[in-house]
Amino acid sequence: MAEIEVKHVSKVFDVNGKPFKALDDISIEIESGDIYGIIGMSGAGKSTLVRCLNFLEVPTEGEVIVGGRNMASLSSFEMRKQRQDMAMIFQHFNLLMQKNVIDNICFPLNIQGANKKEARAKAVELLEIVGLQEKANAYPAQLSGGQKQRVAIARALASNPRILLCDEATSALDPQTTASILDLLKDINRRFGITMVIITHQMAVIREICHHVAILNHGVLVENGSVEDIFNHPKSPAAKELILGDISENQWNGGIRQQELVQEDKKLRIVFSANSSFEPVIANMILKFGVPVNILKADTKNVDGIAKGEMILGLPKGEELQKQIEEYMVEKGLEIEEVSADV
Repeated sequence: MAEIEVKHVSKVFDVNGKPFKALDDISIEIESGDIYGIIGMSGAGKSTLVRCLNFLEVPTEGEVIVGGRNMASLSSFEMRKQRQDMAMIFQHFNLLMQKNVIDNICFPLNIQGANKKEARAKAVELLEIVGLQEKANAYPAQLSGGQKQRVAIARALASNPRILLCDEATSALDPQTTASILDLLKDINRRFGITMVIITHQMAVIREICHHVAILNHGVLVENGSVEDIFNHPKSPAAKELILGDISENQWNGGIRQQELVQEDKKLRIVFSANSSFEPVIANMILKFGVPVNILKADTKNVDGIAKGEMILGLPKGEELQKQIEEYMVEKGLEIEEVSADV
């Protein structure tokens, strides 16, 4: 059963007296315990969509159903209880600067009227989970960005939520700190089965942590499915742009970019499957056909816990030769697709 159902949701804002459609007929389902990514460039509607999930933004049209309950049908009291089950973490942490770490974590429990001794014991337990036991009495100004986000995660977990909404939670962090925060979120998902919704503009984040993904472009859902399927076979221009932009960035690993060595008029993106990774397919292909190919870009990436190799190849001229090379690569178990000439 889906934990979250979004059915034909649209959101229209009034901007200087004119309607602006931030979301246009969005429908997605998020299963219980999933790590679900929502990705798009700035202005795609990602943050508006996540705020519609907990009704911080009320959809103009459509339905949001959480745990089988239509959010629009809830009373004010029921809505407050529902939002306690849907914790949220943000890009800029939103910690209370005048309170120390343990008091920041206790804060939502105090608001809910929890016993102070029990709240403090819970906060100590959560600090251990996020690896910050020694920072209990420190203040936010004394913490690094990654430590602040760990405190924010601990605070979000204090009310035992079923769902964790992460709105650009790693955007303000460096790559190494981002990796450690994503590892922490994966560990929390495994240990507690919390459903997570990850909002980001970084394909590297989606690859590293998410099982499924929805891609938004100017408020429209252009593609959704498993991360592996979309990584292997992106269909929409927006998905292709995000994936090809990701291989260009090479943020978290040692991707390579070769200078063009031979003239080519066709470029292919290839993805190595588990079966194809044990054979030197490209080297054997060059020997078989007796022609050089350009390796324009190459990288190895972690896609939902599975190592995936990908390359952008420039094929030599000749339509028949290109066809034979493509058939050979498919026969060897490679996923291939043609990409634009300006990669």
